[in-house]
Amino acid sequence: MFLARFSSVIVFMLLLAVVSFAQNELPDASSRSGRPRNDEASVNLKEMLARQKAERDKKDYDEMLKRGEEALRLAKQLENSYEQNKGFSSDDKARLESLEKVVTKIRKELGGDDDSEADDPGYMKPAEEEPRPSTLEEGFKYLQSTTVKLVDELKKTTRFSISVVAIQTSNSVLKLVRFLRLKK
Repeated sequence: MFLARFSSVIVFMLLLAVVSFAQNELPDASSRSGRPRNDEASVNLKEMLARQKAERDKKDYDEMLKRGEEALRLAKQLENSYEQNKGFSSDDKARLESLEKVVTKIRKELGGDDDSEADDPGYMKPAEEEPRPSTLEEGFKYLQSTTVKLVDELKKTTRFSISVVAIQTSNSVLKLVRFLRLKK
């Protein structure tokens, strides 16, 4: 009888030992996959994602500056073409459309919206009044000077800032482009 009780106590203790070891092997309920969290890996992942975002932001900023230079080049070509030909050719029309697309992309990257902010009650009027050309020649000159102003504003900004003046200037360039397209 002693032997039977002794063997049943031993079997019971072995059973308890097996159950306790099995509980140690259960997955960690704190993570979705059941694996214990690795805080170091998540920190490294966050750092990598932040670095990639910074590189992407810098690349986007550099592309915006290149678009500004492209807009300036197109505006100079348009002004020179008009001075030489005293007219508006099909090449000029294509350049004007390209200029409009480039400036629209710049405005979107700056965070600007459509140029109808005057209806908005919180709209701030620009410090200088926008030029109002009456002839094509004046329009091309204003287009050139306004595009130069836009590129200067783009160069003043950083990739961490938003320039209201640059957005307003891009809206002015777009208005001049539309004026020239309608006047042709």
